[in-house]
Amino acid sequence: MTAPTPPTSTTVVATWRGGRRYDIARPGGPPTTIDGAGEAGTGPVDTLLGALAACAAIDVELFLVKRRTPPERLTVTVTAERRGELPRRVVSAHLEFAIDGAGVEPAQAFRAVALAVDRYCSVAASLASDIVIGRDVIVNGVRVIPGAEAQSE
Repeated sequence: MTAPTPPTSTTVVATWRGGRRYDIARPGGPPTTIDGAGEAGTGPVDTLLGALAACAAIDVELFLVKRRTPPERLTVTVTAERRGELPRRVVSAHLEFAIDGAGVEPAQAFRAVALAVDRYCSVAASLASDIVIGRDVIVNGVRVIPGAEAQSE
């Protein structure tokens, strides 16, 4: 039996740049601007949703490359619902993965998305457990329906 992997730590610094703008970065790393007004960068919630999309997409791409069917294009669109009252937290998010590539098989793409969102994406795993995360997969313009034939877009 192997010993459990010890936890690791990550440090990110948010530096106020005036107004509702902050530059965030790991010490010595390149900054990203988060802007509560949405003028000089994305807002905090949009940044969170973008991190969810990018995290899952990275895992999907890695999975497809390991299957020797790398995507030629991969886009993730996130649509989220937020509470009406404060705090206006995210209560659900729906991810639509559009994957194009000559060798990408619908079943493998669907499996890659499921593994990414449900198992490997650290951002998804860090969200509150009551947040519903749905997903759709579109491969080469055809929506993938698990357990059924793919339907044309």
